[in-house]
Amino acid sequence: MKKVLGWVLLALVVFYIGTNPGPAADIARGIGDGVVDMFRNIGVFFSELAN
Repeated sequence: MKKVLGWVLLALVVFYIGTNPGPAADIARGIGDGVVDMFRNIGVFFSELAN
């Protein structure tokens, strides 16, 4: 059942990217920016912890 749901989700993501590439790129960019901010903040935390 999990495999079927995974394939359906993948198909929906591919369909969304194919039909709306601009908004899909904005979503991906936003997720990437969030991940970068998270790692940057973790680095700041450990840097301040060391001081």
